[in-house]
Amino acid sequence: MSQVRNHGRDRVVAQLAAGTPALPVLLVSVIVLVAVVCGAGTIWLPLLAAGPALAATTGGPRGVLCVGLLAAVLGATLGTRDGVPGHELTAVLSALVAVTLASGLASALRGRRERVLAAVRSVAEAAQHALLKPVPATVGPFQVAVRYSAAAAEARIGGDLYALVPTPYGVRLIVGDVRGKGLPAVGTAALVVGVFREAAYDEPDLLAVVSRIERSLARNLGADDFVTAVVAGYPQAGHLEVVNCGHAPPLLVRESGTVVAVEPAYPAPPLGLRALTDETPSLQVLAFADGDQLLLYTDGVTEARNHSREFYPLAEGLARHLSDEPAGTLTALHDELLTHVGGRLHDDAALLLLRKPAASASEAAVLEAVSDDGRGSGSGSVSSRSQASVVKTEGTADPGIPVAALIKPEQNAL
Repeated sequence: MSQVRNHGRDRVVAQLAAGTPALPVLLVSVIVLVAVVCGAGTIWLPLLAAGPALAATTGGPRGVLCVGLLAAVLGATLGTRDGVPGHELTAVLSALVAVTLASGLASALRGRRERVLAAVRSVAEAAQHALLKPVPATVGPFQVAVRYSAAAAEARIGGDLYALVPTPYGVRLIVGDVRGKGLPAVGTAALVVGVFREAAYDEPDLLAVVSRIERSLARNLGADDFVTAVVAGYPQAGHLEVVNCGHAPPLLVRESGTVVAVEPAYPAPPLGLRALTDETPSLQVLAFADGDQLLLYTDGVTEARNHSREFYPLAEGLARHLSDEPAGTLTALHDELLTHVGGRLHDDAALLLLRKPAASASEAAVLEAVSDDGRGSGSGSVSSRSQASVVKTEGTADPGIPVAALIKPEQNAL
């Protein structure tokens, strides 16, 4: 029987010890040690209240009560040893008990807030997975990598958006940035991604996909709201279509390592603002050969500043960390970006890197057959695409040639 009682007592002691934070106990021990060495207990005894107060920031209510009990027992022992008057010792111990109870209540409230925050973060993670679905490492003929960082780390989601889908008309993708922050921006991003995923499968013309998004936003956005975006597609081997709606220019990386900013030949307004201007989006066609890469990003990357207020040099960073593995390239870029800003971004940031690896002979034959079949079935020629301006970036960029000189309008790029 005594063994059962001893076992139960040991179990209770073990549970109490497990719930007691170590740092507050260490603080109480240091105060007691100083009081023993220096004497004058009435000077040091009030400091024992720091133990339960500190425990409230790191432990639960049970740990706070254990630290408070330990401090009270040691305080009463020291006060009795040093001959502290009874009324003074009572006042000190009463204050210690009051601080312990208040700290226990604060610890309980903190634990409740942490549980609520954990629930909110789990909902945010679910929303992020529904809105920004994970992109596989290989999509169609491309290697793909994505890095996304929300400025509000607790929310895990923001106003930047991306999507990449294989369609009957080739792989299509979008990267965009919603004006504003918070839940309204998240709602707009969800709208854009949803319309894009549906239109990308339905519309053979990439400009028609953009028009679908524009019409949807015109019905749902406020007068001052808009979305900047780049929409791209790969309709046939060797050709990449790009439509830029007021967004940061993508970075085209040739196999040689040359980085070129793909500036729009005819600038177009952001999505949602077309009614305010006569300008319409234009279609650019880029030569996209094996080994070439395309980086799409949001302004949270290029507008990130360091302590000297200097912007992050994305093009230089991309050239510095370029590799044959898009995931490795983006990891190095993202780490360097966080180092540049001192560890935390102040705006949402998204990076999407597309790389065309060299295809085997059999894969090339299949891709060519699919491409020929798509053209024969009326998937849309350049001449029929809403009288769009077609622009082609030719050959491998020469570092000595200005970027503007690399982009030339043509009547029939394909």
